[in-house]
Amino acid sequence: MSSQTITADAAGTWTLGDLSVHRIGLGAMRLTGSAAFHHGTPSDRDRSIAVLRTAIDLGVNHIDTAAFYFSSLRSANELINSALAPYPDDLVIVTKVGPYRACSGEWGTSARPEDLRGHVEENLRQLGRDHLDVVYLRRMAKYDSVAEHFGALAELREAGLIRHLGISNVEPRHLAEAQGVAPVVSVQNRYAIDHPDPVTDELLRVCGEQGIAFVPFYAVAGEQGERGATAAHDEEVLAVARAHGASPQQIRIAWTLHQGTHVLAIPGTGDPDHLAENVAAGAIRLTGEELKRLSASRY
Repeated sequence: MSSQTITADAAGTWTLGDLSVHRIGLGAMRLTGSAAFHHGTPSDRDRSIAVLRTAIDLGVNHIDTAAFYFSSLRSANELINSALAPYPDDLVIVTKVGPYRACSGEWGTSARPEDLRGHVEENLRQLGRDHLDVVYLRRMAKYDSVAEHFGALAELREAGLIRHLGISNVEPRHLAEAQGVAPVVSVQNRYAIDHPDPVTDELLRVCGEQGIAFVPFYAVAGEQGERGATAAHDEEVLAVARAHGASPQQIRIAWTLHQGTHVLAIPGTGDPDHLAENVAAGAIRLTGEELKRLSASRY
């Protein structure tokens, strides 16, 4: 399908608290290089900046980032700041805290609740902002309860450093626990057509019932995860792609968006052409039969 004139509004909109965003956005992790998290070839700076500016031109107003998205030469937050500041009024930049990386790129231990203010302030400094639109607490395996950590972020929200809160890498019980502390506007979990997970399926359903955004990561990457977009596509995905004159990656994004009006897609890329293809996927309308065929192979 042609992607030349298709913009992000084709996917529709959702509201994160009081912030309206198009349902297809941009994940910033791939901006830093060919492999995430310090290893691999660093990105070309001009190309990464071009991706960000093209995203804005295509109507993308939801960018997902983190201070720990950096490679040996590139920082996603710094690229966003350099490319887009002063920021458009409708641009929503969301970030996440919890994991920690040293300057060497090595992962540190999970943050303690008292560490989270420093994580938030680092994102503010790198992005050049006086508040963050949405901050996710990314739950790490080290701790099961989210109440204490989420409570620390709720205090920063009350102090005006954060506008809205979300949680990531969680189960439905963690959502209920967080909601007992402060409002949750979005949940971010791994979710893809070829990554079945009954717990996350239940979480997606609960979010829909409660009007909470569900924001999958690795929807295009699949089992490749942080290594990049998968090249292994189910035959049903390939068949539907042929029928729509689309790429398999576009069908994966379209399938994701069709899982509910509260589902937001944040495919990442460091390539302006791939960005245009990703945004164009928001215009693909899958039939009920196609959705049935695509979903049948999940379990």
